[in-house]
Amino acid sequence: MRIAVNTRFLLPSKMEGFGWYTYEVTKRIVENHPEHDFIFFFDRKYDERFVFGSNVTPVVLNPPARHPILFRIWFNLSVTRALKKYKADVFFSPDGFLSLKTNVPQIGVIHDINFEHYPEDIPSSARNYLRNFFPKFARKATHLLTVSEYSKQDICRTYSIDEEKVSVAWNGVSDAFQPISETEKEAVRARYTNGKKYITFVGALHPRKNVKRLISAYKAILTDDPSFEYELIIVGETLWKRSGYDLDLDEQTKAHIHFTGHLSLEELARVMAGASVFAFVPYFEGFGIPLVEAMRCKTPVLSGNLTSLPEVAGDAALYCDPLSVDDIADKLREICENPALRDELSQKGIIRSQLFSWDQSAEIAWNVIENVLSKTS
Repeated sequence: MRIAVNTRFLLPSKMEGFGWYTYEVTKRIVENHPEHDFIFFFDRKYDERFVFGSNVTPVVLNPPARHPILFRIWFNLSVTRALKKYKADVFFSPDGFLSLKTNVPQIGVIHDINFEHYPEDIPSSARNYLRNFFPKFARKATHLLTVSEYSKQDICRTYSIDEEKVSVAWNGVSDAFQPISETEKEAVRARYTNGKKYITFVGALHPRKNVKRLISAYKAILTDDPSFEYELIIVGETLWKRSGYDLDLDEQTKAHIHFTGHLSLEELARVMAGASVFAFVPYFEGFGIPLVEAMRCKTPVLSGNLTSLPEVAGDAALYCDPLSVDDIADKLREICENPALRDELSQKGIIRSQLFSWDQSAEIAWNVIENVLSKTS
């Protein structure tokens, strides 16, 4: 069989959420199924490391799809023509975008539909595209995958999709995330916080990640207790250019907050493992891979209590109301000041993290692809 895959987020210089999902799942599928042919659709020059086997044919389709107008051209024209040219039996799209102009069976991975609930959080051009086209993609797809039971219910309810059409495969976590020694932690602290212990956050600087409230909570703790011994490291970049997401920090608070921008996978794993606490308090999340990364590192977790996060973290996190600065501050202070609690969460986290595996994610995705292929052959 010939399986076409949307690989436009496999970017060598900047792998983010969709890119890592595409990498981890597609690499395993290709390597585990050499009996099938795969056609990878890139939207720009590709890196050879993303051609996972001799059974992969890499194809560059123009134009680069990074704007709503270009999305339409790329998926409805370029992808449609390529599916026909390469005689694809199925199209697998790890970012959920599909062609509305082809009769080739399609499987889309819709990670979440946050834009339906918080449309004001993203620029109008992207918002209008997503809210217009994702209901169509959901209906057009032969089958859908998503990353949590929460997202499945949300997609089915919002788009009136039959639950039988949607399969859940939790995300996995890279093997790069592991506990590190105290000596290694000291080296990380020396590099980022002048040797001080720290709380960390990992994620795009996007409104739904709730970094503003997290910083406000941290500021409130510093105001009440200037001797508070933990710094704050923020790992991530602005998701949307010209998003207007200004954190507006005062000089006193800024002195204790360290923005790293994007980090390599290896360095991110070191920063995560070196943290005393991982604080992750989005008010909307389809899964939340950083939760699992922290748990795998034995880093104690403070989590928001909304959407998919309790499903992922289970009993291995202290929860707070992400819409309340006071509650975030109270719970952050509690976890920082209670070593017994941190130790308990660390132990529970390392156990729970074993539930999440890219091998399992890829196996479920493959079963869906195989089921769709069996119905069309």
